[in-house]
Amino acid sequence: MASAMLIVVLLAIASPLVLASDPGSLQDFCVADKASPVLVNGFVCKNPMDVNAGDFFYSGLNKPGNTNNRLGSNVTVVDVNKIAGLNTLGISLARVDYAPFGVNPPHMHPRATEILTVIEGTLLVGFITSNPQNRLISKVLNAGDVFVFPQGLIHFQFNRGNKKAVAMARLGSQNPGRIEAKDVFGSNPKIDASVLAKAFQVDTKVIDYLQNQFGMNNNN
Repeated sequence: MASAMLIVVLLAIASPLVLASDPGSLQDFCVADKASPVLVNGFVCKNPMDVNAGDFFYSGLNKPGNTNNRLGSNVTVVDVNKIAGLNTLGISLARVDYAPFGVNPPHMHPRATEILTVIEGTLLVGFITSNPQNRLISKVLNAGDVFVFPQGLIHFQFNRGNKKAVAMARLGSQNPGRIEAKDVFGSNPKIDASVLAKAFQVDTKVIDYLQNQFGMNNNN
């Protein structure tokens, strides 16, 4: 009886029905038809006969982003909204420029794991694990170093040097999304100040100040 049960378990583990994952592509590509009124999880496919090289091309990541802002950083995202051919492929990337002592502030990507490669400069990076530990996993990176930020976890990068820094990020989604820690104070419409004051155990005047501060975005 025990042997029979073991065989059943092993067959279940080996079954492709149990090992659920994203399905493989059923076609070479599905270039996004952004003009379609049909709403799906992603974008409707353009007619393959109307596809051209421009649907798979983007130019400009060689150009530094403008870091003349309060954060001293700039994120240039290349996702499905920039390259229609990324639709259904599950990847995107971004260039991040940092002024001296600039920061890419704490944020998370709800749909993607990120792998970051430092091209120039020195960065202090880290992410915070989920409850109940809430551990900070952090490291100093130099040019050529690579670091991974797991999907959905809050993470950051800080240029700790007095020279500019540049990094390239690869993300495991055509549209990874970005939610910053500050967004709780910068939502539209605003969250009632009394709610946030109770949640953070501060005076509503502090919340009013924070809500007035966090209205900017450093993404292209």
